Amino acid sequence: MTSITGAADRPRLLLVASGMQAYREYLLASLGSHYRVHLFHTVEPTWELPHLDGWTVLENTIDGQAMAAVARGLHEEAPFAGVLCWDEGRIHATSHIAQELGCRNGDPLVIWQLRDKAQTRQALGRAGVPQPKSVPVSTVEQALSAADSIGYPIILKPRGLGASLGVVRVDDAEALRRFFPFTRDTPAPDPVRYSTDAPVLVEECVTGEEISVDAVVTDGRVVPLFVGRKTVGFPPYAEEVGHLVDATDPLLYDDGFRALLQHTHDALGFRDGWTHTEFMLSAQGPQLIEVNGRLGGDLVPYLGLLATGLDPALIAAAAACGRSSATIPTRRRVAGVRFFYVDVDDTTIGLVTVDRAQLPAAIDQAVVLADPGRTVSPPPKGTVWGRIAYVTAVADTAQECQAALDIATKAVHYTRA
Repeated sequence: MTSITGAADRPRLLLVASGMQAYREYLLASLGSHYRVHLFHTVEPTWELPHLDGWTVLENTIDGQAMAAVARGLHEEAPFAGVLCWDEGRIHATSHIAQELGCRNGDPLVIWQLRDKAQTRQALGRAGVPQPKSVPVSTVEQALSAADSIGYPIILKPRGLGASLGVVRVDDAEALRRFFPFTRDTPAPDPVRYSTDAPVLVEECVTGEEISVDAVVTDGRVVPLFVGRKTVGFPPYAEEVGHLVDATDPLLYDDGFRALLQHTHDALGFRDGWTHTEFMLSAQGPQLIEVNGRLGGDLVPYLGLLATGLDPALIAAAAACGRSSATIPTRRRVAGVRFFYVDVDDTTIGLVTVDRAQLPAAIDQAVVLADPGRTVSPPPKGTVWGRIAYVTAVADTAQECQAALDIATKAVHYTRA
């Protein structure tokens, strides 16, 4: 364990895993300016160092009970005000730490119910939350039977992965036979294990606009902070290739939608922390896709910050510590992101460049993700790790924001090695 002397008047916060620098450093930087952040990680920190008060290198950050034992010793030396994690594969392990230390969001059964999408479906089904029909299966024969019962098209979905890994639309039995191994065998980026009896969900394919809602929950009260409108590409897969966040999104002020969001959280027993909830806005109304007990992935929280002025890192940390925080937007803008990929599988990058002279004034960032010599692929093989660059934009209207992203697309280029 390594510690750095920090300002004693700042609360001490335990963070489990830091994530990818390109997607998470802004969050850690914000935390570091208001909290004494102690990081649990599997390697010595590098880019994280300026934002840390201390760190502990562990064999893994998946074993919640082992981490809880280490955290208990640190807590006795200098108490933690809260425990935070924004990595999907580690939120359940983190809940064991919170439980051990008596912090908020410390109920592993509740968090596991969110991680295990089959349990999510069961709990919400009992509560009458509108959602697609869903059947957990283990074999292609069971999947075919479930699909016949639900009706094509259907969605094949892993029971507990994130980032749309392994998710694919299937239109008929032949396609189901072809794609079932893809969903079943999609590797997890972490070693978390789900039920081996039924690792795949066969779900009704509901259509419409897919959205996400990032919210803070305090003592069971859900406050939606911003809505992300998704752009999904590479059909029949479900790769998220862009997001748009409007601080004045009408769903934020829709009493019926807010009541549905509250009812969903009540049904799952989630009472403290941050959630990222996904819906499909179908012709029959909002259909719940999933609830994640963490900050939104990709750059969704960053877009929320740009659009609303609300700092997701500080609000999430406050919820973890049982402290109040401001949730009224200080900005009324629209922010968006677009991700870029190579054209063919197994492309070895020569150079990724951005012609910044072509970027319109509304562009906020243009970030290269792939270094020379790296081999990448588009979805489904590449997924989030196959991205080579992204651009973000902020403007007064959705139309202006999208137009800026369209122009920026022409400024991003890559060569093959």
